[in-house]
Amino acid sequence: MKNIPMLINGEWIYGDAEALLDVGNPSTGEIIAQISNATQAHVEEAVRSARRAFESDEWRQWKAFERGQLLIDFAHYIRQHAEEWSLLECRDVGKPLTQARADIEAAARYFEFYGGAADKVMGDTIPIEDGLLNAVVLEPVGITVHIVPWNYPIQITARSVAAAIATGNAVIVKSAEDTPLTTHAITEWLAEKLPKGIFQHITGLGRDVGPYLTSHPDINHITFTGSVPTGVAVMKAAAENVVPVTLELGGKSPNIVFADANIEQALEGVVRAIIQNSGQTCSAGARLLIEESIKDTFLPQLIQKFQAIQVGPGEADMDMGPLLNERQYIKITTLLQQAKKDGYVITGGEPLTMEGYENGFYVQPTILDGVQPNDPLAQEEIFGPVLTVLTFTRVEEAITLANSTDYGLVAGVWSQNIDTAHYVASRVQAGQVFINNYGAAGGIQMPFGGYKKSGIGREKGFVALRNYTQMKNIAIRYAPPIQR
Repeated sequence: MKNIPMLINGEWIYGDAEALLDVGNPSTGEIIAQISNATQAHVEEAVRSARRAFESDEWRQWKAFERGQLLIDFAHYIRQHAEEWSLLECRDVGKPLTQARADIEAAARYFEFYGGAADKVMGDTIPIEDGLLNAVVLEPVGITVHIVPWNYPIQITARSVAAAIATGNAVIVKSAEDTPLTTHAITEWLAEKLPKGIFQHITGLGRDVGPYLTSHPDINHITFTGSVPTGVAVMKAAAENVVPVTLELGGKSPNIVFADANIEQALEGVVRAIIQNSGQTCSAGARLLIEESIKDTFLPQLIQKFQAIQVGPGEADMDMGPLLNERQYIKITTLLQQAKKDGYVITGGEPLTMEGYENGFYVQPTILDGVQPNDPLAQEEIFGPVLTVLTFTRVEEAITLANSTDYGLVAGVWSQNIDTAHYVASRVQAGQVFINNYGAAGGIQMPFGGYKKSGIGREKGFVALRNYTQMKNIAIRYAPPIQR
């Protein structure tokens, strides 16, 4: 069994063999690796190393285009090892191989995109008066901490790490305890290419290791993806040291289907939006808002598509894989048992046992109907393949329902009427709105983040580079040359 080490100060650090944490394969329930639970001393050493590396002449002498070329080279390397890495992500997270392959390609694209941007992060000049040259320069923020969730480990590691290195920062990544494999693969490559201390990888339980990082006084920026309560805790810890944060904290995103929509396209979009990664996706389309006049024709077709979804182990590459772990499985199955008692389940709702994979964590994709808009099932993030149906009769009612939760991450609008589509998009409180599609194939270039409790700041695209820079104004007084 592989013992995955941490990378601290350029050294591979193996923890106490008596205190290793197991990493399981959700499809089989078997233990596939073990990791260390980092201590406060590990974090202190990582931060000291990052500070030395960031302030070193060695790192200052790396040109922006050289940082960019490194990231582009890494993108090529990832693609060369795409199948191997896809298997790692599949076994670690449980997602079907096709989805894992898409995640690996997305990671390559992040490194490629930010590699190309590295020497294009430019400042400006501001006209003040004759004899004064005023320049605005963008400098790296310093030491950046990246706390990565378990549902999309390689994508979320790549999108923030690539932007941080492109802009010249020192990076400390804390991978999720359940899914460290592809982050370790990234670490192995970067460890050979970067000065020691510029990229470091720490493992362990989030509840133990996270506070050491988020409260450290020598950290300069924190990016975190996860739950609202943990995000609040991260923000409070960062506030003690006046450290900026980028938070992506989930959603309860609606797909709004109008009567004039292309029904087949809408059906496919609604299904994909909730079953991807078994619904364990912050941007999952977890609510269907359907115009009442077409509910009786739309819903039977949707049920039929749900019942046709093939569920199985990730490596079998079916439509949907297992839930991540026993904790997730118990949470979701308990919720579904209560929903069945309350009469809300119209399809699915049962745990599944796969022959040969009896220790995996499988559930049926599920549709709930009859839930009130203010019910927790329609308000709170379930993080499983569970779709809640609500109806509307007027456009304004659809908008009110879409905005009725504490979240505002993503929304889908399905209508062939351009006025309706744009009107709704302009009034839905969400960081991304998709019209007649949902998700846009990952959208590496598209700013991603939320309104309300879905978070603060934006990842992806050029705008994310600003997370990892700080602005400095330099005013230079000059005078006419002395005549000789």
